[in-house]
Amino acid sequence: MAKRVLIAGASGLVGYAAVRHFGTLPGWEAVGVSRRVPAGLPEEAELLSVDLLDAEACERVFGAMSNVTHLVYAALQEVPGLMPGWVDPEVIERNASMLRNLFEPLSRAASGLEHVSLLHGTKAYGLHHPSIGAKGVKVPLREREPRREHPNFYFEQEDYLRAKQAEGGWELTTWRPTVIYGDAPGNNMNPIPVIGAYAALLREEGKPLDFPGKPGAPTLREAVDADLVAHALSWATEEPAAWGGTFNLTNGDVFMWENVWPAIAETLGMEAGEARQVSLVEEMPKLAAEWSALVERYRLNSPADLVEYCGYNSLIYADTVLGAPNRPPLPILNSTIAVRQAGFTECMDTEDMFRKWFARLQETGAIPPA
Repeated sequence: MAKRVLIAGASGLVGYAAVRHFGTLPGWEAVGVSRRVPAGLPEEAELLSVDLLDAEACERVFGAMSNVTHLVYAALQEVPGLMPGWVDPEVIERNASMLRNLFEPLSRAASGLEHVSLLHGTKAYGLHHPSIGAKGVKVPLREREPRREHPNFYFEQEDYLRAKQAEGGWELTTWRPTVIYGDAPGNNMNPIPVIGAYAALLREEGKPLDFPGKPGAPTLREAVDADLVAHALSWATEEPAAWGGTFNLTNGDVFMWENVWPAIAETLGMEAGEARQVSLVEEMPKLAAEWSALVERYRLNSPADLVEYCGYNSLIYADTVLGAPNRPPLPILNSTIAVRQAGFTECMDTEDMFRKWFARLQETGAIPPA
């Protein structure tokens, strides 16, 4: 009998990759749920449009899902401007209530529920919160460190699910991936389509691929491939060592933008240029007409609206991940010892990851071919 996984947040980076992975995995049936039904996912997957803030709709839809055996909860609501919402009590409560709205009816209906994966991230360590910040954490970030209490919907969601476990026999795994890179369009925190569109516009003008971040001292960074996260999610469904655990996730290496930028340029059919700081969220919307013309000229499978394709918050996020080096000078890195000791050993060369995603954008017609 096939296992049936419900994936909340199917239009997001993790959800998009998870639907694609589980939807073609033998022995699995995938149901993806999001307010915006994404295109480009396998026909084998079932996609539903549900607003998780609508309690009545959630009761109707999830209360009828008696055959769900696994849940991947990767749904997230952000507000325009992104970062202010991370500390906004109203946004925190909305994200907590979204999980409750889904899980209350689902847990009553799905008597065969076996496992829940809860997607969080490194904001669980308090890096984003003024009461903690970069100076208040130990490097590398380790899951075993005690929780630093601060307003964070991650904590509300996790505490809620751990309390609900007393009522059912299912298992829980919590994930803390670092900056995720993938191909989900119109997202809140995906730099890949932003860089791809930025490059396409420069190339159309015959220009090299200048690095838009702030020049500065070389800084080590980490990334995690969205497909790698999806593979970890499926691994955890059948690995007892993952049950009850909390795991950081990265590709397994580190990188510096100045070293991977030539590979990105090559994949996009361009020469790497110089570091010329540009605020993408300020400057790219000014090129809306040029992008629309480019979409028409190459018959791209992308919205003619540049901001719609990139995602306004992803423009902000791209400025952040491409921007000034971290302070303090030591980079903020994640330990991934826990997940490896539990048995998940998959890794990926980050330069190869960037090549993969930009090649994927070209292959699917999201940006012009090289």
